[in-house]
Amino acid sequence: MAKLPRFSLSYNDKNKKWELKREGSGEVVKRFKTKANATKGGVLERAVKKVGSVRIRKRDGKIQEERTYPRSMDPRGRG
Repeated sequence: MAKLPRFSLSYNDKNKKWELKREGSGEVVKRFKTKANATKGGVLERAVKKVGSVRIRKRDGKIQEERTYPRSMDPRGRG
C-alpha cells in the first residue's frame, strides 16, 4: 500500500487561526478562522487534494480524531 501524505490541523495561538500543515515540512496548506469551518462538508478533503491522512487536534494539541482520504485507504479498516 502506498504511503499517504500526512497533515495536521491545529490551532495557532499567534495568529488565532486553525492551520492545516503538512507533517514533516511544516508547510501551511490552508488557514481557517474556526475548526468548524475546516471540518465541515469536505473542506479538509479538498485541501489535501483528496489524498492524505489528517490528524485533527484539540486546542490543547491532543489528537481528537484522524481522517483518511480517500476512505478506502484507511489502514484501520475498509472504506
